[in-house]
Amino acid sequence: MNTKSSKAAEALFRKQDQKAAMSEYDQRRNAELEKSARLRVLRLAKEAADRDATEQAAAAKVAARKSVAKKSVAKKPAAKKPAAKSRKAVAEKPAASA
Repeated sequence: MNTKSSKAAEALFRKQDQKAAMSEYDQRRNAELEKSARLRVLRLAKEAADRDATEQAAAAKVAARKSVAKKSVAKKPAAKKPAAKSRKAVAEKPAASA
């Protein structure tokens, strides 16, 4: 009878040990899944922020180009240049003597 009860005790111990091992495995797995989910959220947030920053930089660059173009267009009509001499008038002018 002693062997029967010892076998039953061993079976019970194995069953409890197996449950404890599975419980520990499940806890580690759940912790890993939670960590992965948290890191995924952080990664997606960073990618979105980087995307927004890139779009804003591109928009600022385009705006800067437009403002420079507007300034250069606005300056052109305001400045009046003197009339250029014709080539004929320049050719007829006597050369300076040295």
